[in-house]
Amino acid sequence: VQLQASGGGLVQAGGSLRLSCAAPRSIFSVFSPLDMGWYRQAPGKERESVASITSDGATNYSDSVKGRFTISRNNSKKTVYLQMNSLKSEDTSVYYCNTNPPSNNWGQGTLVTVSS
Repeated sequence: VQLQASGGGLVQAGGSLRLSCAAPRSIFSVFSPLDMGWYRQAPGKERESVASITSDGATNYSDSVKGRFTISRNNSKKTVYLQMNSLKSEDTSVYYCNTNPPSNNWGQGTLVTVSS
């Protein structure tokens, strides 16, 4: 099952974006117990973990985004969010959501471009 991220776009450095990831109906019944994560892949670089959230809301962040990004989830809406503030040019990437740890089935991702 592929999870589709949305909400990307072009933003100036220092700006904010909110990404969303809505679970498909096929996994509604199992979404709440799943640990989820946001990942990103910049051009020419490997995909990396950005943030994760457990089924009960405990969060973890990479050092590069700690204090600027916030991951959250709404289990009733079967949706995971990534609030990104104080964006930097180095945050430019395609962002993906997946389970944590990630499955091999990656969705299309959403492109975030931060202009300096």
